[in-house]
Amino acid sequence: MFLAPTLPLQFPNPIAIGISPNIPESDSLSLTPHPLPKCLFKSIMRIPKKPASFCLALFSPDLSTSPSSLSPPFRFTSAILRKSDRSRSPGKRKGIHTVGSSPLHASYSMEKGYETAVGGDNSSRFSHMGSSDGGQQPCVWSSPQGGCKIDIRKQIFCNRSLNMKSILAVGFDMDYTLAQYKPETFESLAYDGTIRKLVYDLGYPRELLDWSFDWTYMVRGLVLDKKRGNILKMDRHKYVKVAYHGFKELSKEDKVGTYGNTLIRDSFDEPDYALIDTLFSLAEAYLFAQLVDFKDKNLEKIPKGADYSVMYKDVRAAVDLCHRDGTLKQMVAKDPKRYINEDTTIVPMLKMLRDSGRATFLVTNSAKPSFFHEGNRANLFEVDHESGMLLNTDNGSPMAQVGSSSPRLSLKGVKACRVFQGGSVGHLHKLLSIESSSQVLYVGDHIYGDILRSKKVLGWRTMLVVPELEREVELLWELRDTRKQLRKLRNERDLIEDKIHHLKWSLKFEDTSADEKQKLSSEYNALESERDRVRITHQDAQRECHKMFHKIWGQLMKTGYQNSRFAHQVERFACLYTSQVSNLSLYSPDKYYRPSEDYMPHEFDIIPL
Repeated sequence: MFLAPTLPLQFPNPIAIGISPNIPESDSLSLTPHPLPKCLFKSIMRIPKKPASFCLALFSPDLSTSPSSLSPPFRFTSAILRKSDRSRSPGKRKGIHTVGSSPLHASYSMEKGYETAVGGDNSSRFSHMGSSDGGQQPCVWSSPQGGCKIDIRKQIFCNRSLNMKSILAVGFDMDYTLAQYKPETFESLAYDGTIRKLVYDLGYPRELLDWSFDWTYMVRGLVLDKKRGNILKMDRHKYVKVAYHGFKELSKEDKVGTYGNTLIRDSFDEPDYALIDTLFSLAEAYLFAQLVDFKDKNLEKIPKGADYSVMYKDVRAAVDLCHRDGTLKQMVAKDPKRYINEDTTIVPMLKMLRDSGRATFLVTNSAKPSFFHEGNRANLFEVDHESGMLLNTDNGSPMAQVGSSSPRLSLKGVKACRVFQGGSVGHLHKLLSIESSSQVLYVGDHIYGDILRSKKVLGWRTMLVVPELEREVELLWELRDTRKQLRKLRNERDLIEDKIHHLKWSLKFEDTSADEKQKLSSEYNALESERDRVRITHQDAQRECHKMFHKIWGQLMKTGYQNSRFAHQVERFACLYTSQVSNLSLYSPDKYYRPSEDYMPHEFDIIPL
């Protein structure tokens, strides 16, 4: 589905946003300007007073006219196409912005700094982002102040080599990528709306209305066991390391008995499990844990026949209802700054990419499931801006309409904007003049909706946005001495255990005198005491380090000494990953990203880190 402008490049780069009644499950909220007031061209999106079927806006200070408001009765899926007039652009390139359906009209100011949610305890869940220089232009790589050493929290990390010179187009997701929501307010809003749907629409007891949401409790990368009511964190080998039933931690024996003794390893996938792989899922995961605890203590109050898996299904249904009836949209539209962060560096980043000769485009999640399949034969229609009527096209090229002998363009003049409904990634590649999928870099926050699908199905290059990473790397730096000490304690345990094993062998098999055996036995007992001391010291230090990252789930990218399942997915499917999309502005648009060297266990202690 796409939406297309034919405007010459202006500053900042035109961005088109679309919304429709087709509400996605995960990317449920998008910034949407409406319709095209002149104040938009000061980089501010305004909120319409009434909901519309879809809206279109272009960011460009040179535009002096605005298309009329659009409110057709059909589902809107669209893209924006614009030809670049820069002679220095490498190759024949076109600009395109594709967007899908999305339920929100909201305000998005580019004038101030913003904060982003990060992992950690309740007191340190935010880290300041954006410009804090009193309104001065934010620093980007291409500015005189650019090209300096980059703060580790804003660095882009590389899993697979990527030469940006080979990239012709950079695409973006909207929610939690270009648009950063405040989870302490937005996710609480979603939680409250879901509670009301459970009570008033699905027959759950009214006492649920008194519940509250701890937005810091859940993290991405968890897995919900729908049948058993458990929440799991596992390593890259799918071994469960941390497990809770509701909010009650499972004992080691229960954990191993449930998940550790199967001859065939569980896949931990749908339909029996739910993956918490997007920030939109944190509220429903927390509510599921609350319902599990409530059911265990108040079985008679739960709707008849509602086991753990049914309760999860009800939660998902309630979340979808909140999106469909406009509950979230209306509240956010009243006070967008309460729910949406601001980033002063996004527009300069987009301009820098455009100035480098690359096209930019936008694809929201509601469009992506089918949009990403090249076999998708969805028709592409042009939308007439004045009437909202759909016009036949030949894969984007104008066609004569019924009763007419010549093709028709919806808008006239050089600064025309063409809007389309439907389409697929094949249309996108054609409009961008993309000959190879590897010429596209796609940036998103959702492993499955954004990164995995675009990587495996299309072969696009990918960058994953992980807002929690900012706090994660900051803590890693602060705790670097602690982690070195943990490694020393672990090595000390190994050394003591080796000595114990050797003495035990000597006592059992070697022919020694009684005095020698007594001496060996005393040494053996002393070593056992020392082993217990070091073991307890090591475990306590590990536990404290674990809690520094998150009091329940620990480090996002680790479970003990292994990469977490989430980290494994990042490594497999994201060519690049970073904390914020605007971190792209800190690097040359022609940068060659190279991965760090992989270490095998046999190399780890030989090659200095």
